[in-house]
Amino acid sequence: MSKTILIYRDELLPYSETFIPAQVEQYSRYTGFYAGTSRHRKANYPLPKERTLVLSDIAKLSEKRKIFFLATGYGYPQWFEQLQQLSPSLIHAHFGLSGVWALPIAKRLQVPLVVTFHGYDITLNAWSANRSDIYGPKPLPQVYLWRRKRLFKEASCCIAVSEFIRSQLIAKGCPPEKIEVCYIGVDVERFRPDLTLARQPVVLFVGRLVEKKGCQYLIQAMAAVQSAMPELELVVIGDGKLRADLEAQAKASLQHYRFLGVQSSDAVREWMNRALMLCVPSVTDATGNSEGLPITVLEAQAMHLPVVGSIHAGIPEAIVEGETGLLAEERNGQQLAEKILTFAGDEGLREKCAIAARQQVEQKFNLKQNTTQLEALYDRLLS
Repeated sequence: MSKTILIYRDELLPYSETFIPAQVEQYSRYTGFYAGTSRHRKANYPLPKERTLVLSDIAKLSEKRKIFFLATGYGYPQWFEQLQQLSPSLIHAHFGLSGVWALPIAKRLQVPLVVTFHGYDITLNAWSANRSDIYGPKPLPQVYLWRRKRLFKEASCCIAVSEFIRSQLIAKGCPPEKIEVCYIGVDVERFRPDLTLARQPVVLFVGRLVEKKGCQYLIQAMAAVQSAMPELELVVIGDGKLRADLEAQAKASLQHYRFLGVQSSDAVREWMNRALMLCVPSVTDATGNSEGLPITVLEAQAMHLPVVGSIHAGIPEAIVEGETGLLAEERNGQQLAEKILTFAGDEGLREKCAIAARQQVEQKFNLKQNTTQLEALYDRLLS
């Protein structure tokens, strides 16, 4: 009989975090149950109902009561009884923020706590931690920063999704011996290209339309690219608070472009199967917010799609210049344009990088293999 792991994420679950259930549903010797205080405010990713326990489904949870519960862990014995009945072996929280809120839960259930850090949760500058769009209303940002030190001390393990995130954890005070680098990876069977399809003259972008994704620099680059190769079209998949500004920028400077909004995973895979290349121009934003290692890079590489990325966070851990892709400096639209034109004009280089990148994903970023390593980590912690 498999052991139970409580997968804790305070809000269950935005579509931008589908990498969490992708990992959990690969477990072979453990069973993951999803727990959180509330459901995500917008469209929720459909988690298995029989393995999802949301506090707000069984109790009235005003904003004040939720803040009090997150800050103290007190109250709602009925929910804790439901969690206890699962006999969880440990809690695995995703993002440092949820890890801090899971501390009192782990204590009440008397189980170890594992926390995966993905990016903003360890890279944001302390002075910018009052961002309610990320941390929630006051005093939650201050509680998070204060308790993060306690989290480093009391968590059994802190998982970094890249070597870059490991370095950030150490810089913020996490003991190095408590850190494990565990790449999440992608399902190499699901993300398998159809090599019979012809590539189209499309430069693809997939991601939230927020500052750290760097889409404005891609639009800037595409203006120069289309001056040299007007047949190349920019296709943007995703949504976010910068969408209107980015569409206005594209309208003023580009000849061919499309903004498709949020698309299903199947639709994204279809675009990855027919685009000429993916561009991932991520940057460190004004608050220090950085990527960990964007799953989109790995999905594209698995799909035999060449990737132009920025020299940012964990991206160079997946893209080796001239071998598995091409890299440009952050915020350098001119250099980004040069890299896009290099790929566009050299089919041999695209093919070479695509083959090497697919092989690298199979060996290093394989979701099934990496989840097996995660389960081995659980074994060690529980022994």
